[in-house]
Amino acid sequence: MTDEQLHITPRVGRILMSEEAIYGLILVSGMIVVSGSAQGTSWEALVTVAVTVIVFFAAHVFAGTLGRLAATDGQAGLRASLRASAHQSGGMLLASVPPLVILLLGATRVVDDSSALWAALIVNTLLLGALGWIAVARWSTHWLPRILSAIITAAFGGVLILLKAVIHH
Repeated sequence: MTDEQLHITPRVGRILMSEEAIYGLILVSGMIVVSGSAQGTSWEALVTVAVTVIVFFAAHVFAGTLGRLAATDGQAGLRASLRASAHQSGGMLLASVPPLVILLLGATRVVDDSSALWAALIVNTLLLGALGWIAVARWSTHWLPRILSAIITAAFGGVLILLKAVIHH
């Protein structure tokens, strides 16, 4: 499955194919596990995940800006470095939207808390697998590397699902 088959714009595809998007999904899964422990609610997870993603995004943009300025001895300029870093880090924000929407459904009682927490983790794992598949599909037409990439990438979410299961049972 390619970006075109998913009807993803090239810009959104680039953002989602970033290490920041994959890292963002793993970060969100970890925060759901941590915030959902000890009878946590969807509302608590929603707030914890949203604040954490914003803080990590800001820290990533700040670090990227400093790195760009240092690498160019300041020649890149503050505005250009900040803009480039924010663009590079956008995947972290974009990738967090689906799980945040699911947690919002739990926080507003459209679905129960436990279902929302588990659904957000499962969706994150599926998204990780899809990103792993698509990333390799960009350079290989062979199914084996694609499936291996999908499995390995999804395994990061799977480990966090196992952690949640161990913590809560």
